[in-house]
Amino acid sequence: MNIKETIKKFIPKFFLKVYHFKLALLGSVIFGFPGKNKTIKIIGVTGTSGKSTTCDFITRILEEAGNKVASISTIRFKIGNKERENKYKMTMPGRFVIQKFLRQAIRENCNFAVLEVTSEGIRQFRHRFINFDTAVFTNLSPEHIESHGGFEKYRSEKLKLFKATKNVHIINSDDKSAEYFIKIPARKKIAFSIIDKEEYDFRLNLPGSFNIMNALAAIAVAKNYGIDFSVCKKALEKIKEIPGRMEIVAENPFKVVVDYAHTPDQLENVYKSLGKNLICVLGSCGGGRDKWKRSILGEIAKKYCDKIFITNEDPYDENPMEIINEVAKNAGPDTKKVLDRKDAIKQAIQSAVKGDTVIITGKGSEPWMCVAEGKKIPWSDSEITKKELKIIKH
Repeated sequence: MNIKETIKKFIPKFFLKVYHFKLALLGSVIFGFPGKNKTIKIIGVTGTSGKSTTCDFITRILEEAGNKVASISTIRFKIGNKERENKYKMTMPGRFVIQKFLRQAIRENCNFAVLEVTSEGIRQFRHRFINFDTAVFTNLSPEHIESHGGFEKYRSEKLKLFKATKNVHIINSDDKSAEYFIKIPARKKIAFSIIDKEEYDFRLNLPGSFNIMNALAAIAVAKNYGIDFSVCKKALEKIKEIPGRMEIVAENPFKVVVDYAHTPDQLENVYKSLGKNLICVLGSCGGGRDKWKRSILGEIAKKYCDKIFITNEDPYDENPMEIINEVAKNAGPDTKKVLDRKDAIKQAIQSAVKGDTVIITGKGSEPWMCVAEGKKIPWSDSEITKKELKIIKH
């Protein structure tokens, strides 16, 4: 356990809340309360899965409609045509970073900002002093349960974004938790459902019914701002890939896909969307957290995959081999446990033949692997995969 985590254990929760709130206030003051500037409409996207993809879809549609857009997601920071990789290893960065980003977006004359909003970010008041014009709910499944102290508390953090957003709420009505979000008052509410796909004729280059839901969420946002469906269709069909989100790295002689999936629901949805002859590489995101899901991830891999390689992901201060063993517990006797993630990817690719799909999950486009004592190792599942494929071709 690093020094930061040790200190947290001895500080009462009340003082931590005060500390985080004051940081949020200070960040807003320093950068002139950009989150309250009326020249920019801010859209917040929350949920367990699909936040980054939905943010990307919304951004592309708004741009196609002629808007200048800023956005923050797990994948990237974007202001107009300028993009940079999100290297913070945080889906929703710290208060100073967000406030500075919004100030820059206003200076660059952006009229929309799209922000990925997390439960941890909400708990630390990173969403405060920002007047969200629209809040979007994608879906909810168990995640960060140990950190929040239960699913209900996790959900209640997500609900705070909607309580803070008085104008427009956009809600996935197919989700089991939709009723909790629908109850929260707003000037306008728009629900979207998989049934809506029957009304909209569009094709995505990204596989999976979950990506159709992400697209429907983005279309609902566009509808709210008076953007015609023809613009949505044009924008969505232009998108060839999103880094680390069902990213097809190779298609011949076999398919290789990299995805961020790291929860049971996400993993199952990814495997279902890819069909048969699956060779999977997986671990368990975040040492020291969400230990409940480890054996479940292995069990899901056993259900859908023909070959399983369980490997290291982000062990932080926990023993990586112990995490691997916990994931492998219900994965079956033929599961290969490979400590070195590069080696696991290599072995998976070398074992593939024509007609197979190698699916590498857990890190997506993340640029770091987090190990003991707060150290971060530069990382890219996609780049490692591409290098290995080149070696095989030669």
